Amino acid sequence: MGSDRSGSAHGTAKISFEQRILLLALLAGAPGSVVALTLLWTGDYAEKVRWTFSFLVTVLWVGIALSLRARVVRPLQTISNMLAALREGDFSIRARRGTRVDDALALALLEVNTLGETLRAQRLGALEASALLRTVLEEIDVAIFAFDELRQLRLVNRGGERLLGRPAEQLLGRSSAALGLGDCLHGPPDRTLTVTFPGGSGKWQLRRSTFRQGGRRHQLIVLSDLSKALRDEERLAWQRIVRVLGHEINNSLAPIKSIAGSLRALVGRPTLPDDWRDDLQGGLTIIESRSESLSRLMAAYALLARLPSPQRRPVDVESWVRRVAQLETRLAVHVAPGPPLTIDADGDQLDQLLINLVRNAADASLETNGGVVVGWTRNGTTLDVWVRDEGLGLSDTANLFVPFFTTKPRGSGIGLALSRQIAEAHGGTLILENRRDARGCEAHVRLPIE
Repeated sequence: MGSDRSGSAHGTAKISFEQRILLLALLAGAPGSVVALTLLWTGDYAEKVRWTFSFLVTVLWVGIALSLRARVVRPLQTISNMLAALREGDFSIRARRGTRVDDALALALLEVNTLGETLRAQRLGALEASALLRTVLEEIDVAIFAFDELRQLRLVNRGGERLLGRPAEQLLGRSSAALGLGDCLHGPPDRTLTVTFPGGSGKWQLRRSTFRQGGRRHQLIVLSDLSKALRDEERLAWQRIVRVLGHEINNSLAPIKSIAGSLRALVGRPTLPDDWRDDLQGGLTIIESRSESLSRLMAAYALLARLPSPQRRPVDVESWVRRVAQLETRLAVHVAPGPPLTIDADGDQLDQLLINLVRNAADASLETNGGVVVGWTRNGTTLDVWVRDEGLGLSDTANLFVPFFTTKPRGSGIGLALSRQIAEAHGGTLILENRRDARGCEAHVRLPIE
């Protein structure tokens, strides 16, 4: 019995869907046709009438079955052809459908048409995105390379062609070692390299990431030239230093030169006036004062240029803030309470940072008889220390951190620059801005807690 069932199932499996539909249609019409033929042949009818009506019944029976088969199979063939076209990437084919909303076939054709329109829009968007990506890759001024799992080059932009000195046709498919990029696939993914390529040499910023294409892992390498940017920044820094130092040195040398010339003319006279000693002493005093000012300027510059690395030790934030606030004797500095915190930092450098900020705030508040408030808060993994004054606010924010730039008559112009350098040496930041809730300025220091 098991063998018979298996054979029956195997035989049924050989019958196609169209044949099953036709068989079911014939079976559906079989009872009526058999009854009609039975009545026809058992009744008292002429032989010619029997054969004629038997032929008509049989033709109608088979014709209706074939029509039913076609009505079922043809829509399925239409849907199959549309899906095949979508699979091949042809999204222009559409099927005609009825207008009835309760027609299952019309709904199926509507969904297939909608699917085709959606795929067409997605393909158009993908093509436009790919075209935009290719344009961006070609126009950006960095070298981009993509390597597959075998470390063979699969993508290179115009910047990469210039860097390696060869067109893409000669580069694609070659290994990273043969292209001189083997070291770029090892080590930290974000670092600076000093390498010589056929198209350039110097310092390069390397960024490496991974992506998947076609189910395979690829590595993307981006190389940007830092040499030109570093040279430009270095030139700007030297120009700024020379401009500021030249201005300050000229401010000291001009009166020294003028006084020295006057004293030389005084000494060269045949007859000295009665007060020549007073003139000589006054001129020498001015020369000495300006020389000391120039010496202080150079000492301040040396301090700014040779700031030592932080020697980190545990620093209690509240003790640090209150100690620095008490050092200001010209006015009372109010300390706002904050959470208990301890950070690893160079206590001496942090003292210098906060002393500069509190002193600047006190200078500004003394002009308006205002006050100074210092406080701190915790913001996640960072410490925020703020110093608020009630002065006139900031008028020139562009030159706040320019060394030796100052608006104070006796200022050195390095306080804020040194403070920001200390904050950045500790991995933090220093920001100065005018207060929004009241008149005055607020200095905001952010330092990492750990």
